Parts: sequence; structure tokens; C-alpha cells
Amino acid sequence: MISVQAVSKTYGKKKQNQFTALKNISVDIPSKSVVAIIGKSGSGKSTLMHVMSGLDRPTSGAVVVNGQSLQAMKPKQTDNFRATQMSFIFQAFFVEANQTCYENVSLPLEIAGVPIRSRRQKIMNALMAVDLTDKAEIRASTLSGGQKQRLAIARAIVNEPRIIFADEPTGNLDSATGEQIIDLLMGLNREQGCTIVIVTHDPDLAERCQYSIQMKDGQASPLMKRRPRRMVNS
Repeated sequence: MISVQAVSKTYGKKKQNQFTALKNISVDIPSKSVVAIIGKSGSGKSTLMHVMSGLDRPTSGAVVVNGQSLQAMKPKQTDNFRATQMSFIFQAFFVEANQTCYENVSLPLEIAGVPIRSRRQKIMNALMAVDLTDKAEIRASTLSGGQKQRLAIARAIVNEPRIIFADEPTGNLDSATGEQIIDLLMGLNREQGCTIVIVTHDPDLAERCQYSIQMKDGQASPLMKRRPRRMVNS
């Protein structure tokens, strides 16, 4: 579970220049769920995700992930916790264009200190999950946008994280490719039982999630149960 406890986030040190991005937010995200964080640009969606994941620290309040307080950890402990418990998918992909797909997916394992001899099967399993095994030795620069996002997902799941944070994962994709990415994320939740937190403007993606959090002016609605829309193949 991710427990956000009375979290506020203010940027700027001088009072006249301060901006409060999050205002006293409390929400609990159940384990193994898929949650959409929705709202207009500037509402605090990405800031909330960054605070939940330890990429940013709240000005006040606490975030407890699977029983461990992120605020109680030193920076190196937080980095290690993220490397073993979490993964991230971003709108801009952030794949290493001049590296092969295999090398891209290997990176989280290197960061986590997984021995070289133990990496290959994990990497190939992750590439298989996103249907990119035939691209293992191909440079990422040659991939299409949809393939790059699938590669980013393979990189995100290779260390079998308990939580995946995705910030606008379909934002740079056409609708058909975006639907494939949504199907892939939902399949990961069903098959691997990972918790997925998604920041999105995409109504189709939000409709597929089990829960939603509506952000407005730095404030969050209570966690809302949704009835995920199932896609019907034509």
C-alpha cells in the first residue's frame, strides 16, 4: 500500500515567491491496484506522483510505502528502495538511443547490483513481455514511438517491481498504439500483481483503471472506485 498522509509541497523559499503545489493531501492506494491521477495541467498530478515515489520530498506530511516511511530514509536509502521496489515510465520514453534494446533493459539491473550472469534471462523475459525479443540487439534509435514506449516498459518491469509509476505513458502515441500500451499495462497488473499509478490526461486510459484521484489546484479528491471499461475486439 502507498499511504499519503497530510502531504503538502511548497516551492520557493521567499514567501512572496512561494507556490503550493500540493495542499494537505491524504490518500491510501491499495496494493495490486491500478490508479489514475487525473486533472488539468498544473493541478499537481505529477508532483503528487513524484512525492509518492520519493523523487521529491514533501514540505510537510509523510509517505509510507509498504510499511516504510520515505521521509525516514536517507537519500541513499531512498535510492536503493526505489531501485528494488519501484519503476518508472515517462511520456518522453528516456531510452538510450545509441544503446541496444538489451542494453537499455539491463540498466535497472546494473543499478540494483544484479550480477551479470543473472541478468540475461531477466532481460529476455522482459523483452518477451512487450514483444521485442527480435529487437534485442537493435539500437533503440531505430524503433518507432510505440516500440520505444514498449522498450521503456520492459526496462521498468525487468527487476520485477512491486510498484510502477507512469507519467502520461500514452501522451506521445497515436490512439491505436496508445491502446496497445494500455492493454500492456493492465496485463502487467493482472499477471504480475504490481501496483500501477498513472498520471494521465487520456480519458480512455483513466476509464480502464480501477481507481482514480481527481486533482484540482493542488488538492485531491478521495480515492474513487471505478468500474474499468473492458475493450471489445472487433
